[in-house]
Amino acid sequence: MAKFKAGDRVEVLDEAISGIVDAVMGDQVTLITDEGFPMRYNAAELVKIEGRIAVSNHEVAKVKGEKELPKRRKTIAVKPKERSAPKMEVDLHIHQLVKSTRGMTKFDMLNVQMDTARRQLEFAIDKRIQKVVFIHGVGEGVLKEELHYLFGRYDNVKYYDADYQKYGLGATEVYIYQNP
Repeated sequence: MAKFKAGDRVEVLDEAISGIVDAVMGDQVTLITDEGFPMRYNAAELVKIEGRIAVSNHEVAKVKGEKELPKRRKTIAVKPKERSAPKMEVDLHIHQLVKSTRGMTKFDMLNVQMDTARRQLEFAIDKRIQKVVFIHGVGEGVLKEELHYLFGRYDNVKYYDADYQKYGLGATEVYIYQNP
């Protein structure tokens, strides 16, 4: 076992701590760490660093940390079909908009649907949502024609039939130009 005296440079065996011996009392050694904290260790836990080129555990850990390659982030691959998927869907089926259609004429129902469509389109324009799908169903085609008339009144809007595989013929997709 090495004898330590005040002023010796030492390193702790199982920790990344090194410093200068401050005091020795029996086999208890007090050292001042490189960070300036006094710590007490058993002499068997310390190694004297002589006049050789010494690399401390702390320095080794620091270099290893710098050399470790950062882990590659796994990017979630978005399929092209999903990338172009609409950000917002508006279902204009009347049973989705009102609790009961009792006492409503077809004209009343159409007005509720058109008001909802207008409100949702304005919301999408305000919130800068690029694509909106309006689900209108097939039916007699009255709602679809009214929607096309509504969309035609906007300069910054382009509309076309939505994805046939997903919606069939019962939906219209609206593309909103962000910088008209």
